[in-house]
Amino acid sequence: MGEDSQVTIKLTSDEALVLSHWLEQMTDLGRVVDEPAVWAPIHRIAGTLDKALPELFASDYDQRLEAARRRLRPEG
Repeated sequence: MGEDSQVTIKLTSDEALVLSHWLEQMTDLGRVVDEPAVWAPIHRIAGTLDKALPELFASDYDQRLEAARRRLRPEG
């Protein structure tokens, strides 16, 4: 892959919502991710999710997030 190549990642709405929330909680990336080169793509993913998810601003965001988590958890 060259420098100009791009990779497309597809997520379901549930996956995007849960991942976005988790990324927002990562306020201290240096503690969680010990490789600074990874920070830029993490910030890019977080920013893209923020723009693509109108649910983030819904009044029932917490309920939507919990419902998405329940749907994504493996049945056990």
